[in-house]
Amino acid sequence: MPKNKLKIAVIFGGRSAEHEVSLVSAASVIKNLDKSKYEVISIGITKEGKWLSSVDTLKLLKAGNKGNHEVEKILIPDPSQRSLIKVNGQHFATHKSKTKIDIIFPILHGPSGEDGTIQGLLELADIPYIGAGVLGSAVGMDKIVQKDILRQRGLPVVDYVYFLKREWLTNREALIKVINKKISYPLFVKPANMGSSVGITKVHNQKTLAPAIKLAMDYDRKILVEKAVEPNRDIEVSVLGNDNPKASVPGEIISSNEFYDYDAKYVDGNSKAIIPAPLPDKLTQEIQRLAVETFKALDCSGMARVDFLLKGSKVWINELNTIPGFTSISMYPKLWEASGLPYPKLLDKLIRLAIERHREKSQLKTSYRPKKNWYK
Repeated sequence: MPKNKLKIAVIFGGRSAEHEVSLVSAASVIKNLDKSKYEVISIGITKEGKWLSSVDTLKLLKAGNKGNHEVEKILIPDPSQRSLIKVNGQHFATHKSKTKIDIIFPILHGPSGEDGTIQGLLELADIPYIGAGVLGSAVGMDKIVQKDILRQRGLPVVDYVYFLKREWLTNREALIKVINKKISYPLFVKPANMGSSVGITKVHNQKTLAPAIKLAMDYDRKILVEKAVEPNRDIEVSVLGNDNPKASVPGEIISSNEFYDYDAKYVDGNSKAIIPAPLPDKLTQEIQRLAVETFKALDCSGMARVDFLLKGSKVWINELNTIPGFTSISMYPKLWEASGLPYPKLLDKLIRLAIERHREKSQLKTSYRPKKNWYK
């Protein structure tokens, strides 16, 4: 890493139902970044999509600020800039208002941030960033595409079906028959592109199926219905690395509710984490292997958390999260701390991995010289 302080921009907030979770994660990351090594730049995206940057950005977003023209800035997809540029009305300000950035840490949970959209902008801007690239982020966000890929790789996932909102509205009875035939109750109904258990319902009978689907459709046009494993244990593993990723010790979640929903994760404070999970050594190693294989199958880099369902010695991959929670109670940093890598050192490692990946990609050719100038 450079001898001078790296200017690291932490991006948080965003146009997602997980906006509030992002704010808490970002506050924890900013607190734990070593200020002797890094100059931290806060970039907050409001629920309306405005980009703000100042020393008070986190406070502004927590207060529900919809836009402050004094601190409104934008990152443009021009690789010669690599800067935040202040916006004056409808115009960009002069070069004196530029804020140079060395690396970006996106802490944007959910759509319009964790799904490859912000990663695409950062690729165009040619700025190193932490976490999965465009492809890994996109397939990691979409639970349906993710499960299709894992199933094709021969990795264990529960039985599932999926459909579009339009199909439900036009052919509801036929879809109910398919669900009843392929997926027995209890089952889970989920929006395909959402995290933090937002929009998810555990359904015990056909009577409550339609309301659950209606709720999921509030958040996505793609709906996933999958078999519930009962009884089950919720096991989580953190993965860290690029081409040669490593898995942390597994942890077990004891949910305060029937399943690990939004309230159980963030609100009531009654869920418990057991780290390391009390598992036989052989089963621990198998879960760690599956976590790394899942990470590779979905073309991830930097970091991810892989969640499992466990019944006896039978393991299923529930899902992978490319930008896991980074709050003070989040499993991703806690699992690495239990594996011997404390939170500040984990952030250092993630930054090195992002620089390593960017340097490797920068060595690729971006032009081709044909034998004839046929295009002129």
